[in-house]
Amino acid sequence: MDKEKQQLSVEVARLYYQSDYSQQEIANKLDISRPTISRLLKYAKEKGFVQINIADPFADLDNLGNLLREKYQLLEAHVVFSPVSDYASITEYISKYTARYMEESVVNGDVIGVSWGTTMYKIAEKIRPQHVKGVEVVQLKGGISYSSVNTYAHETLDLFANAFQTTPRNLPLPVIFDNAVTKESVEKDRHIHHIVEMGKQANIAVFTVGTVREDALLFQLGYLEKKEMNLLKESAVGDICSRFFTQSGAICSEEINQRTIGIELEDLRSKERSILVAGGARKIKAIDGALNGKYANVLIIDQHTAKELLQFDPNTNPSNSV
Repeated sequence: MDKEKQQLSVEVARLYYQSDYSQQEIANKLDISRPTISRLLKYAKEKGFVQINIADPFADLDNLGNLLREKYQLLEAHVVFSPVSDYASITEYISKYTARYMEESVVNGDVIGVSWGTTMYKIAEKIRPQHVKGVEVVQLKGGISYSSVNTYAHETLDLFANAFQTTPRNLPLPVIFDNAVTKESVEKDRHIHHIVEMGKQANIAVFTVGTVREDALLFQLGYLEKKEMNLLKESAVGDICSRFFTQSGAICSEEINQRTIGIELEDLRSKERSILVAGGARKIKAIDGALNGKYANVLIIDQHTAKELLQFDPNTNPSNSV
């Protein structure tokens, strides 16, 4: 009798859990009452014939954040759930989270330094207007490009400023000049100097990392010669505010760096909150290099990238193809 009951309970469980039959449909199919079907399903679970595992996608987010904070000695690490690992989905979810983070973090009198790019623009789009006073929003690097590729520099700064009830402080300049002498001359202008100093003194900085792939945004804007791009692809892993760095976080090319206008990477280390927002497999090496350089103390990242970052070893991943 027990063997027959066991076999029947397994059959009922298969129909219910694997074939998606309703209890009433199973009852009709087997010519058994619905209450009996319910009792057989309960019996199957009690006997261990049915074992239900719930995969909670949020369960390990805090643990991943703790591991990242420990590995890179961060003040905060926020791991955001993204249902899939494609770059577009990740960007959507981390930008939404960052917008809420900014809404909750910014208080009266804060000075926010903002970079530009697609991720930054998506964050800016999602920030809701806040009731704050005395907040300043300043551009961390030059934003003018004569390329047809849109950097969203102007739009990003305006959206941030509107959200925090202030006037945007922009750098109406190319981010990388043709030579260092011209850049140094422009920086002496008192208005430009004031904006650069505001970025330096900002207590909050929000930025992402660029890559050194062929399709990298900075490679499409006409700032760099072909030989310079080749150098960066060979030696750099990414950029923050258009300043390129190596896997260890060191500046890759001092010559290019001296032609770049805006915040110096070392100034990011002294921020109250230096917030790096990035995700996607293509940015693993850039994120690792940025964190090795201690340029961020707050990281906002998705769980797919977080897991890869925790396993990443540059000694076994020498190629810049990541």
